[in-house]
Amino acid sequence: MPTHVSTQAAGRLPLLLLAAYLLLFAVCAISPYDRAVWWAENIPILLLVALVAWLHRFHRFSGLSYFFMAFLVVLHTIGGHYTFERVPFGLVTEWFGFARNHYDRMAHFTVGFYAYPIAELLLAKRLVRHPGILLSYPLFTILAVAACYEIFEWRYALTAEADAGSAVLGSQGDIWDAQKDMLADGMGAVFATLVFWWMNRRQLAALRD
Repeated sequence: MPTHVSTQAAGRLPLLLLAAYLLLFAVCAISPYDRAVWWAENIPILLLVALVAWLHRFHRFSGLSYFFMAFLVVLHTIGGHYTFERVPFGLVTEWFGFARNHYDRMAHFTVGFYAYPIAELLLAKRLVRHPGILLSYPLFTILAVAACYEIFEWRYALTAEADAGSAVLGSQGDIWDAQKDMLADGMGAVFATLVFWWMNRRQLAALRD
């Protein structure tokens, strides 16, 4: 494939992903299980999409970065429509013999995928000069964001109506739900960071020079 064709395709990817998200958002906005929960779940994702769109003006992430970032956006938007514990995920639940719906855990795992674009931005802008710090910073950032989001869920559950608060909290009776969610976020970040290291190991090694 000619270089200019592949470059054009890569340049269109963010627009295609944005268009797909807007279509999914519109579909999932129709008759959600609970409108209050829908707003609570979608506002953070709308802000996230807006942030990525704003950053696109100053930095073009790789296609893999945009692909990784799309996972959370899609899963979270679907989760907002049904509420996470009610997403049709029975096939997976029954296949593995789970006692609860783990759709939310899968979504939390994809939160960690944002470690990849964070690391990519740090490397591209040469904001960090040491490979170890560059690779650890995205992990710590994801864990900090995960903790802040769990605090948001807790405060929302305290102030919202009981059913809406319980749906956003999504603990499904697990007293360690918040800790397991943060663990899933962290595991996703470790995975994404390892992928980033493998894809950019030569450039990372050059930082030592």
